[in-house]
Amino acid sequence: MSDGPFASAVPGAPAPPAQEALAADTQAESTPTGPARTPMPPRYIVFMLLGMFGAYAALVAPIGLTLSLRIQELAPSNVEVLGFVIGIGAIVTTIVGPLAGLWSDRTRSRFGRRRPFAFGAALLGFAGLIVIAQAPNVPMLLVGWIITSVGWSGSMNTLIQSQADRLPESQYGRVAGLSGFIQMVAPVAGIALASAFIGNNYLVFLVPGAVGLVGMMAWVLFVKECDSRDAVFEDNLNAGKLLSSFVFNPRQYPDFAWNWLARLLFMTGVTFASTFSSLFFASRLTTSGQIADLGNIIIVFSTISIAVTGVGALLGGFLSDKLKRRRAFVLGSGIVYTAGSITLAFGGSDFVVLLLGSCLNGLALGVFSSVDQALVLMVLPEKDINAGRFLGINGYSTSIAQAIAPLLAAPLVLIGVGEGEKNYGLLFLVAAGLTILAGIIVQWKVKSVR
Repeated sequence: MSDGPFASAVPGAPAPPAQEALAADTQAESTPTGPARTPMPPRYIVFMLLGMFGAYAALVAPIGLTLSLRIQELAPSNVEVLGFVIGIGAIVTTIVGPLAGLWSDRTRSRFGRRRPFAFGAALLGFAGLIVIAQAPNVPMLLVGWIITSVGWSGSMNTLIQSQADRLPESQYGRVAGLSGFIQMVAPVAGIALASAFIGNNYLVFLVPGAVGLVGMMAWVLFVKECDSRDAVFEDNLNAGKLLSSFVFNPRQYPDFAWNWLARLLFMTGVTFASTFSSLFFASRLTTSGQIADLGNIIIVFSTISIAVTGVGALLGGFLSDKLKRRRAFVLGSGIVYTAGSITLAFGGSDFVVLLLGSCLNGLALGVFSSVDQALVLMVLPEKDINAGRFLGINGYSTSIAQAIAPLLAAPLVLIGVGEGEKNYGLLFLVAAGLTILAGIIVQWKVKSVR
C-alpha cells in the first residue's frame, strides 16, 4: 500500500494543492522516526466525540432494545430470530465497510474525503430506522436493519479514519479514554432514551436516530477538511489489489495478530451477552416475559450502567496511559466481565444480584474499550504509511464478532430447556469463557506493550 491515500501521485511531479494542504493539516515536522503530527485542538476532539455519541446511540439502541420489541410484535413465538437479523446485518456491514473506507480514501471533493461519507452514511442510517419502524414482517425488518447498520457503522468508521489521518501519538491515551467513554455511554443513553417512547413504533427508533443525525452533522459542519479535488493517483484499483489490501501476515506482525484475536474473542463474548439482554431481564424480572412490562427497570439499569461504564472507560484510558501499562488492564477487564456474566447466569430473579452483575459487566466493558483502543494504536503495523489499512483489518474483529455471535446465540438459547423456554443463562456462561480467554491472550502473547 502507498503512503496514505494521496501518496501514490506520480513520483517527481509537483504536489497538487490538495496534497500540500493535507500535509500541512496533519504534519508539523519530520523526526528521525517519521513525520510528527501537530496535536489536534479541543474543538476537533469535542465534535468528533459528539458525532461518535450520536452514531453509537442511533445504532446500538435497536440492538439493545427496540429490535427486540419489533421482533416480539412480528414473531412472538420465534424471538430467537433476533439473532439472525442482527447477525446478517453485521455480515453485510463487514463486507461493505472496507469498500466504503477505500472509496473514502480516494474521494475527490471540495469538502475533503471524510465529511461527504459522514453525511451520506448518517442519512442512510436514519432511513433504515424508518424502514424498521414501519416494517410489516421480519424480512422487511431485516432489510431495514441492514440499511441501518451499514449507515451508522459507516458514520463511525469515518470518524475513526479521521483520527488515523490526523491524531498524533501523544494524544492516543487521552482520546482513547474519551472515545471509550462515549462508545460505552452512548448506547446505554440511546437505550434509555428509546425506552421512554415504548409504545410508539416510530419515536422509539427515530428519536435516537435524530440524536445521531444531529451529532454527525455537527462534526460535518464544524470540523473542516482540506479540498481534495486536485488529488492525483498513479494506479487504478482492481480486484486483486482490493483483496490484498485487507489481509496481512500474522507472523510478520504477531502482536497485532494476537491482539486482533483477543479483541475478536472479547467482543464475541460481549455480543453473546448483549444480543438477548432485554429478553433475558424480561424473563427474570417480569411474570409475563414481555419487554414492555419492564417499565422503569430498564431506566434504572440503563442509568446505573451509564455511570459505571463511563467511569470504567475514563479510568481505564487515563490510568493505563499514565502508568504506561495496557495488558494488565485488558486482563483485569476480562476477569471482571467473567465475574459479572457468572453473576447474571446464576442470579435468578434477584434484582440486586442482577444489577450487580450488570454493573460488573459495564465496568469491564468500559475499561476494555478505552485501553484496547490505545493498545491497538500502539501495535498498529506501518502506522505512518498504512494506518487506514490496518485499522480496517482491526475493525474486522468487531464486525465478525457481531456477525457470528448472534447467529450462534439463536440456537444456544434453545439448549436444555422445554418448549417455550429460553436458556439465556447459557449465553452469559459462554461470554464469561470468551472474555477471560481474551485477557489471557493479551497478557501472555502481546510482547511489545507493557
